[in-house]
Amino acid sequence: MLNRFFTTLTDGSLYIVTVFFSDSNSKLFFEDFQAQLCFLLFVSNCLAAVDLWRDSVHFQIRVIIKSQATSGLGLSTACKLSKEGYVVVIVGRSEQLLSEAITKIKGWNEDAHLKAFQADLSSVESIIKFSTSLRQWLLDSDLHCSVQILINNAGILATSPRVTTEGYDKMIATNYIGPFVMTKLLLPLLESSPVSSKIVNVTSFTHRAVTNMQVDEGTVSGKRFLKSKQYPYAQIYEYSKLCLLLFSYELHRQLCQMGKSHQIFVNVADPGVVQTNIMREVPASLSWVAFFVLKRLRLLESFESGNDSIIDAALTPPGTSGVYFFGGKGRTINSSALSQDTKLAHELWETTSDLLSVTPFGNKRNNF
Repeated sequence: MLNRFFTTLTDGSLYIVTVFFSDSNSKLFFEDFQAQLCFLLFVSNCLAAVDLWRDSVHFQIRVIIKSQATSGLGLSTACKLSKEGYVVVIVGRSEQLLSEAITKIKGWNEDAHLKAFQADLSSVESIIKFSTSLRQWLLDSDLHCSVQILINNAGILATSPRVTTEGYDKMIATNYIGPFVMTKLLLPLLESSPVSSKIVNVTSFTHRAVTNMQVDEGTVSGKRFLKSKQYPYAQIYEYSKLCLLLFSYELHRQLCQMGKSHQIFVNVADPGVVQTNIMREVPASLSWVAFFVLKRLRLLESFESGNDSIIDAALTPPGTSGVYFFGGKGRTINSSALSQDTKLAHELWETTSDLLSVTPFGNKRNNF
């Protein structure tokens, strides 16, 4: 008598085959039968493993938010993230530039999974429409999708005053109000991810130039700056980046208070000084001198180095939250003392919520 044990992956059943043989021919027959049966079970288990993998796999959508899709850190970051094997959703204002960006990324990585959405990231109404379109695309997609990373990367440095359709200063709307709205709208998608998700807000070391901060609806909306005789673009840019930083830290604290800090992690990334198109409106002579001096002082970062802090924040292991990434190689530093003022951050949070309550964004106040 000979016993053989077999099991299958599909249901974990254990089969016991008992065979009696009285001569050598019977034994040889059984050994041949056993070999064939083992092979069939092996094939069955392999097919079952494939089915289990199909049921469990999740394509991870990293949402990349940028104002300029054809150049700069936004494009370079999107390319790097696509090489991690995830679907990258890029958002920008120009349909043509988005198309060019996809072509460029495909040129660097032909296996990239990409999706582009057109949206004006300085407009609350446009961001709401994007959120609706994104949700519909996720529902219609035949992939098992989940939004796992949101990178708020949009940023402009405008040297002349511009007003959005909601009446806000365009630079503040793009650099701060837009990311605030985008984060709130996409937070439910991030929260429903089967694995932990991340929010990365791209800020700037220039926030350190702000030593005293005024928080009221007139300032947060930029309307007070629009009344100035001479448009203080440098001051507005620094203010908007500090607002984004304060918001990031406050969001981290609120998620902790709601018991969601294990599910959603919020970090900021500072790419440092990188020669991108963000200073295209600054007089050429001034920007040339600035970059020349920074280069001589070895403070000018390459695109590669500038990307590193964003990639570090996006791909940091779960558990890291409320951290300021700078310089690449996983390096983190402390932001300014003013940016860590919890009372100021909460005041900014409530003021921004009140400001947005009179827009198409809705009338709910302060509830993430």
